[in-house]
Amino acid sequence: MNDIQIIQQKIHEIREQRVILDHDLAELYQVTTGNLNKAVKRNIRRFPSDFMFQLTRDEFDSLKQNLIFQFGSSRWGGTRKLPYAFTEQGVAMLSGILNSSIAIDMNIAIMRAFVAIRRMASSLPPTKTVSDLAQLRQDFEDLKLDIEDILANQNDINEDTRTQLELINQSLAALQTTHRPPRRPIIGFSIPKDNK
Repeated sequence: MNDIQIIQQKIHEIREQRVILDHDLAELYQVTTGNLNKAVKRNIRRFPSDFMFQLTRDEFDSLKQNLIFQFGSSRWGGTRKLPYAFTEQGVAMLSGILNSSIAIDMNIAIMRAFVAIRRMASSLPPTKTVSDLAQLRQDFEDLKLDIEDILANQNDINEDTRTQLELINQSLAALQTTHRPPRRPIIGFSIPKDNK
């Protein structure tokens, strides 16, 4: 599955707008959510309410029910503040404040994902039957499960890599124990042991 398809799974419809949440953007840009939000707050004039908005408690609870968040918002884990949602224009504005090569490449992919979703939405016929909608929902759920499996596999280090890392660690430990530097001669005056 390519980047655009992964990004499309992170695009949600909230307040009749397609948005990406701050923690998903931070994951894509490979930064922390806190650092992403700090950069946005330093440049808050670039993000009017139609570019970025904070979710309400009801919107957040609705997203939690759809299994987007593992944890709720609390002081003991999960998100501590209600997340921010960035519209397509807000994501485009992020390109002006995040200048790393990862951020630039990911921004291009995100823009392409928004365009692909627009094209897909415009190509759908205006009326759908109940069975078509049920099939579409089933296909979406299957796709969601496939994406979760792929992301889980990407996060795991495979067994071969673990074995290789363990062999490297063992070799380094063996080198440290077997290779000792030669004993240096004592410089200065020393008394022979038999004269004591």
